[in-house]
Amino acid sequence: MKSLMVIAEDLGHCAHSACAPQDVGILRAYAARVSLTRCGAVVRIGLALLLTTAGAFAQDLGHKLPGLLGLDAGRVPEPGLYLIERLAIYTADKQRDRNGDLVPTAPFDLLGRANAVGVSYTRKFSGDSLFLTLTAGGPIAHVKLDVENRPEIGVDRLGLGDFYLQPFRLGWREQRFDVVTSYGIYLPTGRSALAGGKGVSSGQITQEFSGGGAVYFKDRSRFMTALASYQLMTRQRGIDITRGDSVQIQGGVGTKAFNELGEIGIAGYALWQVRDDRGTELPPVLGGARDRVYGLGPEGAVLIKKLRGQLRVRYEWDLGVRARPQGHIFVVAFNFLAHRP
Repeated sequence: MKSLMVIAEDLGHCAHSACAPQDVGILRAYAARVSLTRCGAVVRIGLALLLTTAGAFAQDLGHKLPGLLGLDAGRVPEPGLYLIERLAIYTADKQRDRNGDLVPTAPFDLLGRANAVGVSYTRKFSGDSLFLTLTAGGPIAHVKLDVENRPEIGVDRLGLGDFYLQPFRLGWREQRFDVVTSYGIYLPTGRSALAGGKGVSSGQITQEFSGGGAVYFKDRSRFMTALASYQLMTRQRGIDITRGDSVQIQGGVGTKAFNELGEIGIAGYALWQVRDDRGTELPPVLGGARDRVYGLGPEGAVLIKKLRGQLRVRYEWDLGVRARPQGHIFVVAFNFLAHRP
């Protein structure tokens, strides 16, 4: 059976969500081996706070964690300098094994919270439909695990999550569609728990290659968005363990509302781990177990004209889970337009 994975961020990279974190904002890979089942079987608890939230405010602070993007995925933002804040909260009380079956562990509560801040700048090339976006951000995250009647194996950590840098995001906008492609990188702020780290960093560099877009209907008042990403993991610092690469898709279907001052819709995500975890120091119990999860839930956003910003809220439930915890994620993001050229 594989990691109990807490997922709270970009949550981290908060600017990634519609109002700002993908892509604010995540802590990745916090792991520990603990006895949770009555039989004393060893389970790794991977607490992953993936830190790294429509229209004019579609920024991305990183979207390593499923659920950090929704209706804002794959859309081209308007030119300008944006300040972004994103709060992501992930909770779980069930663990699924590699076959999707419920693991009979002792009762537990897993909580991950990440508050990410960042800055994003979008420029439109003169006389063209081509846009360039640059983004940087980072989260403060809190990971907590409580196991009933087992306080000695509980976890309670607070610290700085991995930094997110997006040196380029190219977008093309036409009347009926947007197309985007980007490259991002997550930089660790310390070692992982398995390597003796005391914080919440993943302890590894992760590269993220993304591509997608949006399709608009009825004068762009109705839309469908999707962004696919490949996350390439590297060896963790101080220990011979490398997490397997993963593929994910995030997006949604929505419509403008409130005289086009807001939007509502349904957001969704899917994640598949496509390579095994590996390394000479990998706990045997984790060999061959690959994460999988789908998610679905409502999303809404509203433009606050006086503040020149947008508030976006999203709530999604995990479905079809394998080799990870099963829970739900709540994301609140705010984008503030600091300067418009």
